[in-house]
Amino acid sequence: MVPLKRRTRWLGTSGISAATWLLLAGASHAQTLPGLSLTLSPNTSASGVVSSLQIVILLALLSFAPAILVMMTAFTRVVVVLSFVRSALSTQTTPPNQVIVGLALFLTLFIMTPTFNAVNAQALQPYLSGTIGQSLALTRAELPFKQFMARQTRISDVELFLSYEHQPTPRSLVDLPMTTLIPAFAISELKTAFQIGFMVYIPFLIVDLVVATTLMSMNMMMLPPVLISLPLKILLFVMVNGWYLVVKSILAGFH
Repeated sequence: MVPLKRRTRWLGTSGISAATWLLLAGASHAQTLPGLSLTLSPNTSASGVVSSLQIVILLALLSFAPAILVMMTAFTRVVVVLSFVRSALSTQTTPPNQVIVGLALFLTLFIMTPTFNAVNAQALQPYLSGTIGQSLALTRAELPFKQFMARQTRISDVELFLSYEHQPTPRSLVDLPMTTLIPAFAISELKTAFQIGFMVYIPFLIVDLVVATTLMSMNMMMLPPVLISLPLKILLFVMVNGWYLVVKSILAGFH
């Protein structure tokens, strides 16, 4: 009887040989194998050089896509609030980070849909159709993002960066530079997220205090309060439909 290791080795060798034979048979039948050829030719015309530079700049801008997602959309507030909910429940890694980030991404997409639609209608589609140039398309694309960020940004945060750069107060939103609006929007979002997180913590903090006081009055100081408070907090969160209330408060903050 053939040993198991020898049989496994023989089956693996046979499988590789069969796959190799099938590839060779297919190649001999078709006489040619598919290939990929890439040729680089110099372009000395002005329009060709400009087009090449535009492609390079566009590829460079794509590397900033994660920063744009975090700093110019609702993602920061959503992911911070969801992290606060997990910390208040004391569930450590439940829900896991992948679930929190995934939910934050889809909520951000839902919240930012009107802004994305405005950018698509005002900038992207006219640029793709050739009716406007690249610089005008970028200028038009900035305005919907500025309008969204300005609604969520505190005036004091904007004045902080304006005073640091010794710039006068802009007359309109169009005159406000993105380098000033983006960091002001980011710290405003963090403050709002921490305010929501504080309100989330209050009911769970009360549960922890009640459980700790009860255990101390019963001289059960050796029993960790988290063993009792954790299922009570999960039960309370489920009974009040906590995820619905948290997401509702997040969405209400952007209207």
